[in-house]
Amino acid sequence: MPTCYRHPERETYISCQRCGRAICPDCMNDAAVGFQCPDCLAEGRKQTRSGRTAYGGLRPSRPGIVSMTLIGINAVVWLAIVASGGASSRLFELIGLLPEGRCQTDNGGWFPGIGDASTCDAINRGAHWVNGVADGAVWQLLTSTFSHIEVWHIGFNMLALWVLGPQLEIALGRARFLVLYLGSSLAGSVCVLWLSSENQVTLGASGAIFGLMGALLVIARKVHADMSGLLGWIGANALLTFIVPNVSWQGHVGGFVGGLLIAGILVYAPKARRTLVQSAGVAAVVVALLAATAVRMAMLG
Repeated sequence: MPTCYRHPERETYISCQRCGRAICPDCMNDAAVGFQCPDCLAEGRKQTRSGRTAYGGLRPSRPGIVSMTLIGINAVVWLAIVASGGASSRLFELIGLLPEGRCQTDNGGWFPGIGDASTCDAINRGAHWVNGVADGAVWQLLTSTFSHIEVWHIGFNMLALWVLGPQLEIALGRARFLVLYLGSSLAGSVCVLWLSSENQVTLGASGAIFGLMGALLVIARKVHADMSGLLGWIGANALLTFIVPNVSWQGHVGGFVGGLLIAGILVYAPKARRTLVQSAGVAAVVVALLAATAVRMAMLG
């Protein structure tokens, strides 16, 4: 006859519904179904206090903190660019995404066909060399996603982040949401690096925003929610991507695909060893993006 795991002298036929260990009447605690042992009851209370989200992250007590912080960073960078001269400022040249370096003029133009700094300096027409990713300015892959010039551009992106961000923070937790945002940003930049003009500067948080849209789509699919409204919104933004001039469709597409992929890893990771699977999956995506960057840099160099 089985005995209680805490009181071996007591025989019992009752077992904990959570761990299966035999428990006596003194160790029985009412549960939603059957009874739980004291250890499982304590563990359940601990998890309730920690407030885990459905996908393993810590549930934020104040949703939106990460989103508001990201909005603040974007706003500060935008003010700094505008105050230092906008598109003609050296800050813009430093942090905007430029796949390949170019010979820049002081009035915002550039000399095509010049591929190195020494040749640019020899022109002596007020020109200077601006480094691109191929020249080693790899930080531009992320700094460009926090950079804007036009008011409408930063306004639209930050409004979308203010709407979408807190929802995803609640669903994923702060850390996983930040990973999703930065990973989508990087995916958008890598797509720009491969598919846009080598001498065209790209900037803006739109890739990350499209990544958040993709993540919401994955979560909605996971919980079997009505996706008609979300699909309509994504479709409208996709249409604007291709009809509004001077919009980087490469960044939008790359960010959206990156958001789908990273959110899929976070949401569909099995409960057993969830954090390990999520960490390994996201790390693999980042390594693949960095490898694609290295290959493109070698091609441009």
